[in-house]
Amino acid sequence: MFSPYYAWARRSGKVEPDNYCALNVALYSRHAKRWTMTERGATQCHRDAQQFTIGPSQLRWDGQSLVIDINEVGVPFPHSVKGQVRVHPQGLFNFSTAIDPTGLHRWGPLAPSAQVEVAMSSPGQSWSGTGYLDSNEGDEPIDRSCREWDWSRSPLKDGSTAVIYDIQGQTPQGDKLLALRFTPQGEVLPFVPPKRQTMPLTLWRLGRRMRSDGSVQVAEQLEDTPFYQRALLHSSLLGEDVQSFHESITMSRLVSPVVQAMLPFRMPRRA
Repeated sequence: MFSPYYAWARRSGKVEPDNYCALNVALYSRHAKRWTMTERGATQCHRDAQQFTIGPSQLRWDGQSLVIDINEVGVPFPHSVKGQVRVHPQGLFNFSTAIDPTGLHRWGPLAPSAQVEVAMSSPGQSWSGTGYLDSNEGDEPIDRSCREWDWSRSPLKDGSTAVIYDIQGQTPQGDKLLALRFTPQGEVLPFVPPKRQTMPLTLWRLGRRMRSDGSVQVAEQLEDTPFYQRALLHSSLLGEDVQSFHESITMSRLVSPVVQAMLPFRMPRRA
């Protein structure tokens, strides 16, 4: 979705998405931060039912967990990013739903709750914790139907995961609001979302909102870019105090010529 090369190629007509693949790795710590999102052409990518290879990195399903072997170079400063991530789903969901009125864009969590093990050799770090795995797909560029969105994931005390998609379409008829709770028993339960709380603008003056029963506090700002932000928030949902993983994106900024010209510095291409 973020590839400027794919956007530029589309101007000449229909293009093959498999020729524009990247593995995005973002590491946040006090000691070392790494970012990599190198795009690869079709000659460097291969996939089958169990494995997806993107250049020197790969994702593979071993029957029990998703294994991600990372062998990348960070940008804009060339630091090695090597290691392995294992995602152990606590349950797999065969669920997908439209995030726009026409059904051209769909989302679904494959593993709303998972145990994650990270072992990096460069930088030398390792840890484990809870995680999440989902999927997005679309039949047209997302900016055609979506103006902006806010998305959040909140683990709950009973082991459930609450997800809220708050999407503003290019027209009021294109707005979409999803509020779903995914339980350890495999249920997908809608709930009444709380009111939208306006949050402070980011350093790039990006607007963002969060559905919460009360006030929202930013625990840690992870990404702050001209069109996208990612943060950990403290808020309240379904009668609980929760820590939420939150993202916002503004499509008009993403597709602006200035931002498209900036993106290659964070997303180089190796065809």
